[in-house]
Amino acid sequence: MTTAFDPIDLAGTRLANRIAMAPMTRSRANGEDGTPTAIVAEYYAQRASAGLIISEGVQPVPEGQGYPNTPGIHSRAQIAAWREVTDAVHERGGRIFAQLMHSGRIGHPDLLDGDLHPVGPSPVAAAGQVYTHEGPKDFVTPRELTGDQVREAIAGFASAARNAVEAGFDGVEIHGANGYLIQQFLASGSNHRTDEWGGPVENRIRFAVEVVKAVAAEIGPERTGLRISPANTLNDISETDTEELYTRLLTAIEPVGIAYLHVLETSPERRPLVLDLRKRFAGAFILNPATGADPTGAESLALIEDGTADLVAYGRLFIANPDLPARLRTGGPYAAPDPATMYAGGPQGYIDYPAL
Repeated sequence: MTTAFDPIDLAGTRLANRIAMAPMTRSRANGEDGTPTAIVAEYYAQRASAGLIISEGVQPVPEGQGYPNTPGIHSRAQIAAWREVTDAVHERGGRIFAQLMHSGRIGHPDLLDGDLHPVGPSPVAAAGQVYTHEGPKDFVTPRELTGDQVREAIAGFASAARNAVEAGFDGVEIHGANGYLIQQFLASGSNHRTDEWGGPVENRIRFAVEVVKAVAAEIGPERTGLRISPANTLNDISETDTEELYTRLLTAIEPVGIAYLHVLETSPERRPLVLDLRKRFAGAFILNPATGADPTGAESLALIEDGTADLVAYGRLFIANPDLPARLRTGGPYAAPDPATMYAGGPQGYIDYPAL
């Protein structure tokens, strides 16, 4: 029987175990130039015992930034700073992919330089607010991307993937979840286009498919992953055809042969769709299971044993427990996540850390 502590070959990248560290926004980059700080290197190095670390969302282009103090991967300074992070992880035997996250309409002009403005598939503002350096502000109406700008956005993902490999990442995860730009194209509530990028399902999946193809062509499919979150309503996303949308998406990207698919399960009721996607995808399948208000726990390791997933992704519990794989193997003890350290403070992100 396969267990979470068995190694796995991820399209040529050997992972020591099947426990993944989920991508989590940390907001610890230098605000001036979007470079990760020394704290970021220490933070990821502490968690290098994960089979795979998926980094916090990294903006592929300047206008892709959606939150204060998040890092980019579009400048030489950012590449150099990320190299210190990846070197620190590799020195401890870890593997790390960069998550490429273009926030699209989720953001605010106050977070961007010059005359940059949040963009989206259509000029449809998201309901809600975003935190800025001056406090929460309402989301603005995004600038609708022209056809040429859509192609430029796709090229931006590919360029960022190349930069990530140069910075020492073992690969990249394309963020197609949580209501950011790729899911904004997928969802009919945010995509009102009538050209080749909108309307019927085959058009709304096109942006995601073209990003996957462009990134895989740039760095190789074996270094490319995709994250999706079917039926996720985060960031005012509205999907009316979830099952068709994601099955058609997988059918379209399957010939590319990417390394993995990472699914954020939005509710236990979505497990049948998760299982269907699992059957349709030939590569490694990472699942971030729905656990309600509680962090993903040791009970989710059974999803590997029964074949539901090849890897299970842990988020909040990894913040609180840097050596989480060892604690899962022994059944604890676990430190509880501290909300006060989720986005600020030192690199550890935990309090009252219990000894094994």
